[in-house]
Amino acid sequence: MMFELRLLAYRLLKVFMWPVSRVVAIPRPTVFVGPDSALRLCASIGQFGFHRVMIVTDAVLVKLQIVEPIRRALAAQGIDVAIHDRITPDPTFPVLAAGHEAVRLHRSDAILAVGGGSVIDAAKVIGAMAVTGKSPQQLIGMLKVSKPMLPLFAIPTTAGTGSEVTVAAVVTDPEKHEKSAVIDPKLVPWAAALDPLLMRGMPPAITAATGMDALTHAVEAYLNRWPHAETEFHCRAAVRMIFANLPRAYADGGDLEAREAMALASFYAGLAFTKAYVGYVHAFSHKIGGMYGVPHGLANAITLPYVLDFLLDAPLARRRLADLAIAIGAGTGSDAEATLAQRFVDRVRELNRSVGIPETIAALKPSDVPGIARAAMIEAHRDYPVPKNMSLIEAEATLRQLQPTAS
Repeated sequence: MMFELRLLAYRLLKVFMWPVSRVVAIPRPTVFVGPDSALRLCASIGQFGFHRVMIVTDAVLVKLQIVEPIRRALAAQGIDVAIHDRITPDPTFPVLAAGHEAVRLHRSDAILAVGGGSVIDAAKVIGAMAVTGKSPQQLIGMLKVSKPMLPLFAIPTTAGTGSEVTVAAVVTDPEKHEKSAVIDPKLVPWAAALDPLLMRGMPPAITAATGMDALTHAVEAYLNRWPHAETEFHCRAAVRMIFANLPRAYADGGDLEAREAMALASFYAGLAFTKAYVGYVHAFSHKIGGMYGVPHGLANAITLPYVLDFLLDAPLARRRLADLAIAIGAGTGSDAEATLAQRFVDRVRELNRSVGIPETIAALKPSDVPGIARAAMIEAHRDYPVPKNMSLIEAEATLRQLQPTAS
């Protein structure tokens, strides 16, 4: 009973968050798009007049020689460039502390993040640490970055997180195995490059998981109860582009047209969920990822259709799922709303299968279900304007559908 009262209190307090979300100014980065846009961004960094730039990245991208042309382009602008390549997936507090120390020793006056969502998130927090002197633990929560950020630029090498445009950065507590978010408009990069040439070597499995991550951002933002003027446009555009281009990018990593479309779709979805937020899929995935190390995009992809099943009987969600079905060509306005909504959920499952996403999470243990459900409910009911409230019993039932069937 006390737990349910706690959830109710969160839902009541959330009423006051809606007007606040509409008035908080969220900056938008300048965006360079297309082949070699990363090099054009480097030229722009030089034009800004920065002298000492730290490239924050990971060791794999350095080994693959993806970072070297970017370093040379910055150096050609007369910039003193250093590379910190110790960022790992789901960056932990020690990883972030090491990055902060590298920036301090180099006396960097700007940061360029080159990598996937984990790298960009890490660069955001490192930049915030550099100007505030706070630890990652002290920055967790909303509006904790008390000073203007160290100027940040981003070159994503995956198409999924949208971190190059969002106000959030996800960090991991390595002891508690929990993921938390640093949320502040100051975290938005100054500029970003969506360069399909840097995404050609993305393995099919990562292409699939990150692409479905972007789809989850767009769908959850579209279904939520806090729409903004541009949210619906960005969500529908992202969903159409992902359904049309993810199978192509998955089948042929060198398809630059599909790669560029996926990068734009991820960017649009990032714009959307920054304002309209996400929902139960993310609440579950954050807990599953923190506990088992399951990549965030993969957890989202697997969880998405099961949460959509739950939402089908909610009038708002059903109507908007029907809209999305029409947007991807799965029906017309003459079809029944319930039929269209179900058709969209079916298409999500078909898309998952077409890009090799499994239907269950192998690591999920039955004994962990109650704890994950409780933690996910707290996150969702506290933070997200979901179209239908899920009970703890319903949350546990949804999680059990993610478990592998016993042989």
